[in-house]
Amino acid sequence: MPPIREVQITVDCADTIRLAAFWCEVLGYELPPLPDDFASWEEYARSLPAEEQPGYFACSDPTGAGPRLLFQRVPEGKVVKNRVHIDVRAGKGLVGDERLATLQAEQARLEALGAVHLYTQLADDENESCVTMQDIEGNEFCLD
Repeated sequence: MPPIREVQITVDCADTIRLAAFWCEVLGYELPPLPDDFASWEEYARSLPAEEQPGYFACSDPTGAGPRLLFQRVPEGKVVKNRVHIDVRAGKGLVGDERLATLQAEQARLEALGAVHLYTQLADDENESCVTMQDIEGNEFCLD
């Protein structure tokens, strides 16, 4: 069997389009092209009868390097900590104060988009600093 070369990350959520748009802003991803005659994906979704509205929405890395993200609507809300989460590599290769300042700047940018800061783990003898946040639906992710 040949090795798998591509992955997609799927996130359960309540509002597929809104969460996909949030992650596009975080990661520099893109939404698919809009159907003709619609100003937004929300407008397009509202134009469909409820039974025809898709239960999922995807976004992708325009460079093709990152995995596709698929957001699927589920009836239940999030109730426990994620078992899998996204690490946003904002401080890759940086150490010490420079890393922490970079992570804090990215934290501020994402808070302006609606993300919530949970806690910051400061560097110690073994690990560099890391910031844990929640997206707009409460899913945890890290800035590392």
